Amino acid sequence: MVRIESLTAAEARDTIDDLTLVLRDAVASGVSLGFVTPLDESTVCHYWQGVMAQIAAGSRILLVARTEDGALVGSAQLNLATAPNSRHRAEVQKVCVLRSVRNQGIGTQLMRAIEAATQAAGRSLLVLDTRKGGIAEGLYRKLGYIEGGVIPGYARTVDGTLVAEAFFYRTLA
Repeated sequence: MVRIESLTAAEARDTIDDLTLVLRDAVASGVSLGFVTPLDESTVCHYWQGVMAQIAAGSRILLVARTEDGALVGSAQLNLATAPNSRHRAEVQKVCVLRSVRNQGIGTQLMRAIEAATQAAGRSLLVLDTRKGGIAEGLYRKLGYIEGGVIPGYARTVDGTLVAEAFFYRTLA
């Protein structure tokens, strides 16, 4: 069993090595997260600096999954739309679980926590995208997300190959 917690920008900064480990593990396993290999240190550093700035600005929520002994084994992000006509929605981003602990329900726990954070932020619509046929697609379907469409050649895999991306949404009560 893991516990899910939300990190402040300062807590994220203090946990940067663990966050980077989870991110690197996901990218190495081929998860579609917007990165290609080789994943150099400056790219990762720049990415996390941007995330921390958005957390501090209140436009992003970073959730992490920790084991009972405190090890960080997963993370997920919620990007809160800020335009006046979109403040009812948020986008799920970068859901990652270490390969060594996958298939134990951690992704489901992270997604349920994302949904709770969405509602706490006064949002009612969640959107996300994932590689068509990828490992996360089944999770999102199981959790009640509805496929809104597929765009061929939308994203690159970690090795640079173009792949189709499936877009999902879920309306929360």
